[in-house]
Amino acid sequence: MTSSLTGDEVFFLSQEGKVESFMGMISYIKNEIQVIRERDPAIKSNMEVLLYPSFKVILNYRVAHKLYLKQHYFLARWISQRAARKTGIEIHPGATIGKGLFIDHGSGVIIGETTIIGDNVTLYQGVTLGGTGKEQGKRHPTLEDNVMVSAGAKVIGSFTIGENSKIGAGSVVLEEVPPNCTVVGVPGRVVRMDNKKVPRTDMDQIHLPDPVLSDIKELQESCVRLNGQVKDMEKQMKHLLDKNSGQKR
Repeated sequence: MTSSLTGDEVFFLSQEGKVESFMGMISYIKNEIQVIRERDPAIKSNMEVLLYPSFKVILNYRVAHKLYLKQHYFLARWISQRAARKTGIEIHPGATIGKGLFIDHGSGVIIGETTIIGDNVTLYQGVTLGGTGKEQGKRHPTLEDNVMVSAGAKVIGSFTIGENSKIGAGSVVLEEVPPNCTVVGVPGRVVRMDNKKVPRTDMDQIHLPDPVLSDIKELQESCVRLNGQVKDMEKQMKHLLDKNSGQKR
């Protein structure tokens, strides 16, 4: 069956597709500006967002990722490496990233090829989402929706960080993290947040539970209790000694 479209109609449809693509890009840029302004109180205007490394690198990633999916690997890598040199953020074009990713400050962030990132994820400077070696297939982590990874944290391996979870600054995570949890330490230890959902507004690097500090406080409380018991025993011993000395007289 031959096409009945004229040359003018074909040209119009091709231009219409370009307009839709352009409008989609404008909508995407507006969403990115909104995401960054919501999560960084230091920003005073929309124009300031255009200077942010996170904004620049994500735009480059979106283009590089489309090229990567079409198997234009060299061009995809060229775009991603150029963005890495300019921003200090290295995102492999093969990574799968959802909506609303915010990379605060960004210097030293590395996102590996088979990484999967859900919606509304926040990463801070120095974060590594790394692989486990030279094996093929899925070898990088999966971050579900609303995850926050604090400065300097390393998440290494093919496992899942559950939704609404927080990774504390400097932590090294080597195994799966359930949803609604907090991880701190090296290696990372999971501290449950009463199985309650962590709101996005509470996603900060400061207010994280510290299991080591909790253990120290428990030891201090135990020492206080033991000290009290020892004093009671001393009083009882003194009372018995006084009683025995009185009987001998």
